[in-house]
Amino acid sequence: MSTAEQEKKNVAKGFQPLGERVFVTYTEELERTAGGIYVPDSAKEKPQRGVVQAVGKKVENVKVGDHVLFDKYSGSKLRIEDEECLILKEEDILGIFTA
Repeated sequence: MSTAEQEKKNVAKGFQPLGERVFVTYTEELERTAGGIYVPDSAKEKPQRGVVQAVGKKVENVKVGDHVLFDKYSGSKLRIEDEECLILKEEDILGIFTA
């Protein structure tokens, strides 16, 4: 894959992270507990799991499409196309979920 193709692949929703930054979208959280209790939106905690949508040029350990775990207070939140997203430093990612 050429450098131009790789750079185009690393842009998501018109956003290209720089350096060691990773662009993540949150994964859906269940609206009911395991016991079947409905959890209202106001009581939900922010998810700590997301999908990598784009990576900066210096990112080494994660790639686009990885499902990652991160600390709930890390990164910078932004809203793009009515979806809440997150920009993290690679070092703020705690791990990658495997199949």
